[in-house]
Amino acid sequence: MFFEQGPIRPPSEAGSLLLRFTRNCPWNKCTFCPVYKGQPFSRRSLEEILADIDAVRTILDDMHRLSDKMGHGGRITQQVLSAVLTNPSCNDCYRHVALWHFNGQGTVFIQDANSLVLPTSVLVKALLHLRKQVPGITRITSYARSSTLSRKSLEELKEIRAAGLDRIHIGLESGSDRVLEFVKKGTTAQQHIDAGTKVMSAGMTLSEYVMPGLGGQSMSREHALETARVINAINPHFIRLRTLRIPPHTPLYQHKADGSMIPLSDDDMVREIRLFIESLENITSTLTSDHIMNLLEDVTGKLPEDKDEIIAVMDRYLALPLEEKLLFRLGRRGGALRSLDDLNDPLMRQRLEFAMRDLVSHAGGDLEKMITELGDQYI
Repeated sequence: MFFEQGPIRPPSEAGSLLLRFTRNCPWNKCTFCPVYKGQPFSRRSLEEILADIDAVRTILDDMHRLSDKMGHGGRITQQVLSAVLTNPSCNDCYRHVALWHFNGQGTVFIQDANSLVLPTSVLVKALLHLRKQVPGITRITSYARSSTLSRKSLEELKEIRAAGLDRIHIGLESGSDRVLEFVKKGTTAQQHIDAGTKVMSAGMTLSEYVMPGLGGQSMSREHALETARVINAINPHFIRLRTLRIPPHTPLYQHKADGSMIPLSDDDMVREIRLFIESLENITSTLTSDHIMNLLEDVTGKLPEDKDEIIAVMDRYLALPLEEKLLFRLGRRGGALRSLDDLNDPLMRQRLEFAMRDLVSHAGGDLEKMITELGDQYI
C-alpha cells in the first residue's frame, strides 16, 4: 500500500519543548472533541511547575557536563546526543529535552487545552522562571479558551506577555452561537471576539482554529458567515483550518447516527470554506490549511493579497469531473497527494488509478465509504 500517514500536529510547533501547567482539558463536554473527553482536569501547583522547569535545567546541565567529559567543550553535538539517546538510564523526558536542545529551535509549547485558566500571578511566575532557567528560548506558545481569556483583563494579558508568553492558539471552531451551543463549546461568539481582540492588543501572536463542517448541512451557511464575521472583528495573525471528522465515541456521532446532524460531503465542505474565505474582509491574516484532514492543502496564503488565488484553488477542484475528484480525494485521504498538481504526475496517477480499481473490487463498489474511512484514520 502506498498510502502514508500525514502530519497530525501544527508544523509550526513541531520540535517544541513540551511543558504542562494544567492536567488535561478544563472543559470536556465538547461534542466533537475526542482528545480530552472524560479526562479529569486540575490545575498544577506553582511548585510542581517550577520543579518541572528545574528538572529541564538539570538535564541541560547534565548534558553540558557530559559534553565536557567527551571532549566537546560543552557543545551538544551529534555524538553527545547519540550518547544520551542510547543510554538506558535516560528516560523519555530526558531524551525529549536532549532532542529539543540539539535541534536548536528554542520553542516551548505549554500543553493541554487551557493553561491560561491559572491565576495570572502563578502563570507569570512560571513563565519568568522558565525564561530564567532554560537558555535559548525563542518562543513560548499556549492553547487557551476564549471563555477564559475574556475573563482576564487586558492588563493581565499584557503582564503575561511581558513575562514571556509569545503566542496563543484558540480553538474558535465557529462564530455561530447556534453552532457553538449545539456542540456545547461553552463559549459565545462575543467571547471569541473579546478574547481575540484582547490577545492582539496585548501584543501576542494569535492563531484562531476554524472547523469547517461543524454546523452540518443545516447550519453550513450560517457557520461560514458567522465565523467570518468573528474573524473579521479579531483580525488574528493566523487562521488555521481543521476540517471536522466525527469519531464514533463522541456525542456528536450520536447526532450523526440519529440524523439530527448530517455531515457535509467533501464537495460541500469546499463550498463552505469558499463562502467563509469569500466573506473575510479588511483583515491581514495568514490562512493555512496545514493538516491532513483538510482536503485542499493549497488553500493557504496571505490576506487580502492572495484571496483570489486561494478561491481559485477551490474553484479548480469543484470544476473537476467526478472521476478526477474521486481520484484526488482517494490520493489525499490516503496521504499520497498534497496538491491538485500532484495528479499531473503520470506515475502517481497510474498508482492511484490501480488503487481505486482495487478498492472498488474489494469494497463492493462503495468507494465513498472507503474514502471516508481513509480520512478517519487520522483522528
